[in-house]
Amino acid sequence: MFAPAPAGDAPTPPAPYDGWVRIDFHASPAPTLGVEWEFAIVDRETRDLSNTAAELFAAAGPQLADPSRLHKEMLRNTVEVVTGVCGTVAEAVADLRTTLGVVLPAADDLGVDLLGSGTHPFANWSAQQLTDGPRYEELINRTQWWGRQMLIWGVHVHVGLPERDRVMPVLSAMLNTYPHLLALSASSPVWAGQDTGYASNRSQMFQQLPTAGLPFTFETWEQFESCIGDQTTTGVVDTMADVRWDIRPAPHLGTIENRVCDGMSDINELAALTALIHCLVVDLDTRLAAGETLPTMPPWHVQENKWRAARYGLDAIVILDGSSRERLVTDDLDDLLEQLTPVARRLDCEAELRSVADIPRNGASYQRQRKIAAASGGDLVAVVDSVVAELHASL
Repeated sequence: MFAPAPAGDAPTPPAPYDGWVRIDFHASPAPTLGVEWEFAIVDRETRDLSNTAAELFAAAGPQLADPSRLHKEMLRNTVEVVTGVCGTVAEAVADLRTTLGVVLPAADDLGVDLLGSGTHPFANWSAQQLTDGPRYEELINRTQWWGRQMLIWGVHVHVGLPERDRVMPVLSAMLNTYPHLLALSASSPVWAGQDTGYASNRSQMFQQLPTAGLPFTFETWEQFESCIGDQTTTGVVDTMADVRWDIRPAPHLGTIENRVCDGMSDINELAALTALIHCLVVDLDTRLAAGETLPTMPPWHVQENKWRAARYGLDAIVILDGSSRERLVTDDLDDLLEQLTPVARRLDCEAELRSVADIPRNGASYQRQRKIAAASGGDLVAVVDSVVAELHASL
């Protein structure tokens, strides 16, 4: 997760007590931002995954002003670039650029590249190596085949909230725009050498883990505490870190963490999606604070919308509300961007929010990957080449 605030805001793991835990929410007075950008490491020649995260850490770490900007993940083929606590989208993007300015040359020296995609198009999961650590070992021991299959990468965006009791209503309302975020970021159409027919195969795979997928929704924080207490008591989770919902509270940081998006290959698209998430959370929180009851949808509509966005991407027809009205996701996105423009002006990210509309115009990553595959006669090495090149070009 993104670099924590100064000492004093450090997490205090909840202790189980009679099936209930107290979870303190360290509220953020301002709607701060944090971004976590996961990358696969690929060999420069073969374009297959490379289990060289430890070597990349050793090469890049000493050159970073703050080594906490680079994180290890479950597999040795993955690194995560993270920001500190930022005030604006521009600040978060500048933070990421600074870190990548160190990491990419170190990768060059090692003969590897960073791949910003939801999945790798042809890698063999059985050839991947696990990062040392009891938490990862326990996850694989519990989840077995599905855990080993998790060759997936995403982008996570944290937004600070000022009051604990506003977290759950905002989280529930965020699910209405889940398909918009997934369709825009979808970048995982190919798995194990085959086009899956999905724009985001990653989102479907990740939800196979027992604590992943769509979040449960609650009306109050106390209901959330009760749920986590039950899961702790029954051994489903040990800490909040084991709760891998697509959108989840991060109590120790005082944020809502949006984990919907597939991996991204272009820092400008990442800025656009970060701005959209920032504006959505702040807009909902502002409306809630003003006394509005936030709109939500039945869970069966939310689940269907996730599947439609994963399957059809920007061509998805999504369900808008409990009355079962439907609309093409890109048409609804146009209205959403207009609605959020005043919020973006307040947050100083109007240009980044406006650039969200460029993604449907230029083609989302899943569309670009399929175009390269079709033009090259199905050459998946060429697909990896193109995704790697997009990162370098955007920087």
